Amino acid sequence: MADVTERMLALLSTLQTGRPFGGEELARRLGVSPRTLRRDVDRLRGYGYPVQTQPGPGGYYRLAAGRTMPPLVLDDDEAVATLLAAASLAAVGASAEGGIDDAATRAYGKLDQFLPARLRPRVAAVRASLETSPQRAPSVTAHQLTLVADAIARREILSFGYTDARGDRTDRRVEPYRQIHHLLRWYLLGWDLDRADWRVFRLDRVAAPARTGGRYTPRPLPAESATDYLRQGLNRGKQAVSVEVGAPVAGVLDALKFQDAEIRSLDDRRTGVSLALDSWQWLILNLAFLDADIRITAGAEFTEACRAFGARLLAATEPR
Repeated sequence: MADVTERMLALLSTLQTGRPFGGEELARRLGVSPRTLRRDVDRLRGYGYPVQTQPGPGGYYRLAAGRTMPPLVLDDDEAVATLLAAASLAAVGASAEGGIDDAATRAYGKLDQFLPARLRPRVAAVRASLETSPQRAPSVTAHQLTLVADAIARREILSFGYTDARGDRTDRRVEPYRQIHHLLRWYLLGWDLDRADWRVFRLDRVAAPARTGGRYTPRPLPAESATDYLRQGLNRGKQAVSVEVGAPVAGVLDALKFQDAEIRSLDDRRTGVSLALDSWQWLILNLAFLDADIRITAGAEFTEACRAFGARLLAATEPR
């Protein structure tokens, strides 16, 4: 499949020069047989590319003029997945003008015109059948994400204004490392030059980011990944809790779907959960919906609070 894809891209790139190519010349350029060339041209036409053919002596292959914007080369499942990805991203955000959710909304309505003709009816059917419920979350712009991405790719220092959770604004100079999307929030992980330490910034709180032109040498990250570093920071000061739930993993995933929890199947009837919490009340409330036996492993203060609450529940159900 990789060879076919590479061959098709080479053929398309050659035809997009706009001039006609004889069959022998084109086959020689691509290093394929005339029979393989004919099959590849048929594939391009199946994807919606208007490849013109003149048979006989002096014949040629040529891409029709004015069609240099090609359809996306996607199979059926990839086309549906792309549409659903745009719909999901469009549903998350404040729908502010210029936000990435706003851009996803526009792309959602235009996607089918860039697909091969045979896929357009299927994608149109999926779109007509689909609704997504909005989820309010801070929005960032596509321009902001791409500017930061370019700085990361070029290893270029960023400068920007930053407003923290208390509302205090500071000017920052940062060696950007990764952008992270976590629990409906966009983050930037980078080395803060003025504080000489790693820092995580909410991208929706970043103002006027600018590439400075200054280059840097990447530093080793003190974590397995940027996401791990972010989660360590978010969970700092929280209580580590492990729970064994007497229920299949599907039900537990549904009950804890909006939480940063590691959930794994122990067997067909038991599920293990690891998470970090601010309060025991939150855990008890969510686990109550599972209607399943549970076993909690945590610090003494956390487990004692659970025991005390259990005793109060027992007392509340005893006859007066």
